Amino acid sequence: MNEKHLEHSPLSEEHAALGARMTPFAGWNMPVNYPGGIIAEHLHTRREASIFDICHMGELRISGHGTAEALDGIFPRRPSRQSIGSCKYNFLLTDSGTVIDDLIIYRFDENEFLIVVNAGTKNADVAQLRKLLPNGTELVDESDKTAKIDLQGPSSAKVLEKLDVEKSSLPGYYKWTYAEIAGIETLLSRTGYTGELGFELYVGAGNAPTLWNAILATNNVKPAGLGARDTLRLEMGYPLYGHELDTDTTPVEAGFGAMLELDDEHRFPGAEALRSRLPRKQLIGILLEGRRAARAGSAIYADGKKVGQITSGAYAPSLGRAVAMAYLDEERQPDVGTPLEIEAGRATIPGIITATPFVENTSLRNPV
Repeated sequence: MNEKHLEHSPLSEEHAALGARMTPFAGWNMPVNYPGGIIAEHLHTRREASIFDICHMGELRISGHGTAEALDGIFPRRPSRQSIGSCKYNFLLTDSGTVIDDLIIYRFDENEFLIVVNAGTKNADVAQLRKLLPNGTELVDESDKTAKIDLQGPSSAKVLEKLDVEKSSLPGYYKWTYAEIAGIETLLSRTGYTGELGFELYVGAGNAPTLWNAILATNNVKPAGLGARDTLRLEMGYPLYGHELDTDTTPVEAGFGAMLELDDEHRFPGAEALRSRLPRKQLIGILLEGRRAARAGSAIYADGKKVGQITSGAYAPSLGRAVAMAYLDEERQPDVGTPLEIEAGRATIPGIITATPFVENTSLRNPV
């Protein structure tokens, strides 16, 4: 896509001033890294705190009488069971049970919800929701007027305290609240995509530069781009839409079967398919022998037979070696420790099946 046709974040001028290297991502012009590089940004997030521009994500507000029950008929995890002030990871599915999008649902009130969706699937999400929502339920796309900044790392709570947010008011894991930060009314949540303690800050798009610079002005906070965000999520074994999740993959195949509500009374698109269809593949983690990364789409072999393919691969800075995620044919029933060979041009890279997350003892669930 030509750069002039890309969407631009409200923080574009800040990225330019910081010397960011920009890249097209899901129709947006986004920072992939800053002058220090991806590895430095990754390690700083694991050790201190970093901020990420996530303004490309979509925000959809849904409200009206009966909204909670209506959403129960759309999603495999019932939003009506969420408490007000909570967030929940969920999936929008096709009739065959495959993933249109993975998303997070915020419950604001009895009949008001905010759904945070991936940039590349937002239009498909809106079309599917409008088709499924009943008359009287309102869907408003607030993406253009909303900015999202993620503050991630073990020091992130202390950063917010320096910005006069009371420690006792910080939300718990998968909870949200309102807070005034740098004089700006902010929706503050705690979900995260890096495996560290962290918060998501939603503000009006026009307030994004002020908030961004106020956070950067605190001690030991640095900007990080999409490159570090990807290696951080990969070390945790988190899926990325378009890689581990897509319309050819079910949440069960991606390892999320236990969280789905598949009781016979729960009807939603894909419910019958998920209840009756056996998984065709299984998502696994692979620890590679050295620093060389496996490319997405590369074939995987065991005992000379092709058994699957890589979905994501990268050098893992926290481990000093490469890791990957991959789908193997379900009938293989792979065990942790099983040796594999990954296609890499004319050669292969040895690896072993490994439990995820690849890194442990992170600050993700630390009390604040």
